[in-house]
Amino acid sequence: MLVKRLLPLVVFTAALFAPQVLAHPEDEFCVPGEGSLDPALCEALAELDSANPGQRELEPILDEAGNERGFLSTTGLYITIGIRHILPAGLDHILFVLALLLTAAKIRPLVIQISTFTVAHTATLGLAAAGVISPPSGIVEPLIAATIAFVAIENLLVSEMPKWRPLLVFTFGLVHGLGFAGFFGELGLPPGQFWSALIGFNVGVEIGQLTVIVAAFLIARSLVRRLPAHEASFRRYVVLPCSGLIGFTGLFWMVERLLTAFA
Repeated sequence: MLVKRLLPLVVFTAALFAPQVLAHPEDEFCVPGEGSLDPALCEALAELDSANPGQRELEPILDEAGNERGFLSTTGLYITIGIRHILPAGLDHILFVLALLLTAAKIRPLVIQISTFTVAHTATLGLAAAGVISPPSGIVEPLIAATIAFVAIENLLVSEMPKWRPLLVFTFGLVHGLGFAGFFGELGLPPGQFWSALIGFNVGVEIGQLTVIVAAFLIARSLVRRLPAHEASFRRYVVLPCSGLIGFTGLFWMVERLLTAFA
């Protein structure tokens, strides 16, 4: 009976780990088949990838008719890119928000944490994308993995959201924003389309994160109601094993990225 009740969470977790366990893989969506990006977007990205790095930002992104994209068109294009960066490519960011959710089975603490995280990563995404700050990815990527491990391990030690968690989440959100900025900056944008692309990308990231959060929250609420002893059983059978798995994954990524960075 318990296995049957936990089956939705198991399926959801398995789906998250189905993609290759890489934080920011190269674009894998421009391939034939269901789920691929539209041809116009793929063509625009291909042109950016093949351009001379010193000249990329001078070349505007064009629409299907070969005309330079306007504000709304560019925004819509990058909303799609932002969503795809989270679903399915942003597994590290997904695991981070799931770790936050595991100690926030009630809506208020969850909203506080997610709002804090959004404000923080939006700030550093904007600053880094505008060139105000430019930390190396060899430092940012291991730090992102460390934030995942820290929150997950903390979940093993506390049964409710700690009072210091919002400040911690804000600090970690600053780090994740740098990770988003690293991917965003690789696209190379002309000055006239920078802000529309930045707004669209950030909106897309939020849509992707909220999709994960809503789905996971609904599953968590359903399990809390169905399990005997409710909160106690949820912590024993869901929070502890899932936090342990997420924590181990974060530690593994941190070590792997440090070895890659200093190889």
